[in-house]
Amino acid sequence: MASLASSDSIPTAAPGVTGSYAGNSLALRATVILCAGLSIYNAIELLILIFSTFSRYATVYFWSLLASSLSLFPYSLGYIFKFFGTLTGKAKWVSLSLLTIGWYVMVTGQSVVLWSRLHLVVTGEHGGKILFYAKWMIIIDAIILHVPTTVVTYGSFGDLDTQNFVRAYNVVEKFQMTGFFVQETILSLIYIIATVKLLQESFRKKKRQLMYLLVFINVAIIIMDIALLSIEYASLLILETALKGVFYSVKLKLEFAILGRLVKFVSSSQQDVESPGLNSSTGATSFSTQQTPTSNSRSSDREPNEGHARHLESLSATHNEHIPRVSQLQESAGSSEIPLKEMIVPQ
Repeated sequence: MASLASSDSIPTAAPGVTGSYAGNSLALRATVILCAGLSIYNAIELLILIFSTFSRYATVYFWSLLASSLSLFPYSLGYIFKFFGTLTGKAKWVSLSLLTIGWYVMVTGQSVVLWSRLHLVVTGEHGGKILFYAKWMIIIDAIILHVPTTVVTYGSFGDLDTQNFVRAYNVVEKFQMTGFFVQETILSLIYIIATVKLLQESFRKKKRQLMYLLVFINVAIIIMDIALLSIEYASLLILETALKGVFYSVKLKLEFAILGRLVKFVSSSQQDVESPGLNSSTGATSFSTQQTPTSNSRSSDREPNEGHARHLESLSATHNEHIPRVSQLQESAGSSEIPLKEMIVPQ
């Protein structure tokens, strides 16, 4: 197996985790620097978005999103130090430790973000079981996938029985990548299935377009995971490690697009049930107290939708087990248009 130090290009640089890059490929060096720079830039933008959006911090969603965003810094810096051999001697372990810590929080943190978001669409007794098993899936995978990979990574980077550790790394790395891919795919599929069920209950064109967009975003996240997994199985280690930070930062940025639209959809569904009238200027529900001569006609017009209304009422009641009411969302956000600052799963 070729070592990292003897590699000159992206295709041949992949095998090996034994040291810094000593080749002469300018394209490879530029790629690593570009990916690290994009990851750090996205991390800074994410932090600005998080603290300018959230006003209440006692939620799993907020802290997992914050931790995942912060992890991009040690991950990117650690990889830059390791790739270019900036730290030498015993200090070289600092670069690997930064990379490993960032990887832990970035990957598992992303799964926790996906899990906490599920509370908006997966509800009721059956939904509670799904959330429970999904939580333990994340915990168990973090143990059985992170720990062995860490052992073989440090062993491959050392001087004792290096080649055996490298051979083990080539197997364990693909196994953990597959495991985390399956985990994130399961979480995304649960979300997609739940949103499709909500989509089937909506007769409004705008709502249906919104839910289609949410499904599309989750499919895009799965596609990015497939791309990373394919690069890993092609043994393009340097490219995969560099792109991983970029892809995970993009997925975190997509969270804001998903969350804003999802809360708006769920809030709108609650408003449809709570009131037959809607104040378009404030987004708040309001009951009409005026009587009209056509009350009998209005009553008859509503009869075909009674079954749908009852179902939405049940759906709204179930959502209330996990989501703050619309007024609470808007109060926390300070805006009736983007009710994001009160998030889900209080600690």
